[in-house]
Amino acid sequence: MKTSAPDEHDDLRDALRALCAEFPAEYHRKHGAAETYPEEFIDALTKAGWLAAMIPEEFGGSGLGLTEASIVMEEINRCGGNAGHCHGQMYNMGTLLRHGSDEQKARYLPKIASGDLRLQSMAVTEPTTGTDTTKLKTTAVRKGDRYVVNGQKVWISRVQHSDLMILLARTTPLADVQRKSEGLSVFLLELDQVIGKGMDVKPIPNMVGHETNELFFDDLEIPADTLIGEEGKGFRYILDGLNAERALIAAECIGDGYWFVDQASRYAGERQVFGRPIGQNQGIQFPIARAFAHVEAANLMRFEACRRFDAMEPSGAQANMAKLLAADASWGAGNACIQTFGGFGFAEEYDVERKFRETRLYQVAPISTNLILSYVAEHILGMPRSF
Repeated sequence: MKTSAPDEHDDLRDALRALCAEFPAEYHRKHGAAETYPEEFIDALTKAGWLAAMIPEEFGGSGLGLTEASIVMEEINRCGGNAGHCHGQMYNMGTLLRHGSDEQKARYLPKIASGDLRLQSMAVTEPTTGTDTTKLKTTAVRKGDRYVVNGQKVWISRVQHSDLMILLARTTPLADVQRKSEGLSVFLLELDQVIGKGMDVKPIPNMVGHETNELFFDDLEIPADTLIGEEGKGFRYILDGLNAERALIAAECIGDGYWFVDQASRYAGERQVFGRPIGQNQGIQFPIARAFAHVEAANLMRFEACRRFDAMEPSGAQANMAKLLAADASWGAGNACIQTFGGFGFAEEYDVERKFRETRLYQVAPISTNLILSYVAEHILGMPRSF
């Protein structure tokens, strides 16, 4: 596996690669084709403690930072898997760890660390507001010791494979707050207590076979103690999770990028046409070399975003730029790889088409590259707001 130089996490990477080697390409190909969830792989990651990387040791986790968590995600994709099946547990952890009550942490974190519970799902996006989060329409109205939730969410992933879900809802009407980011609150729901009891789930079939859903809330009653932190402060809490999410998705794209570069360069050295390996031609070499350079550059921004997050420094700019650069780099590497393989790049047995579809998602989700460019233009470069 190519990279410019070893890093200080070689032991971590070696352990992850050893585990991932137990689940070869055929395993992920089978689940990808059948659009099924790789339970055995996720269970193995959980048993080995990798999905509890960010949980403090006092709660049974490893007490590691976002940097190490991002390496877990990177290596899964770099070894041919799809971290999208489990990455929610990593980035959702930030909201609970940083803003949950002592009682909530004691109640849930040990069971998440042991694998008895999964925290894989976060419900923020809505069909009419998309990434205009402060305009979301799902409401949670306090009534005594409960909240009553009504509304709809869309593109909510891994609900069928999670025990807990973080929900963002408006608890104060938009017209009654001074700033539109106020009046939003975060709740931690136990899914077996809400599905079919006021919350309905409708799966959305999609191109990459990624398990995602629409959610419908109809007078769902949830206990008041499901609230995380202070009522009305939820938007700020969610941002912690979203910055972690951006950095982790960047790491996954970097893993994909390295995978594409490895496959393309290996195939280019083996494939003989007109009596010579196609990799001898600069027309093949240059796109792969350029793709590698772009992945390496995105990798540096990923580590800077993680460093800032772990140091409790502002990391929004770096996390967003890391996601942008890494998504572009993996997509470029994917195109170089499929071009190198030619027709065989479309054959399922080589896994290129599967990884190609999987990495294409990150041009759009969890936030589109265009919205990141808008963020950079306005918040970093000081240009006029475009929307």
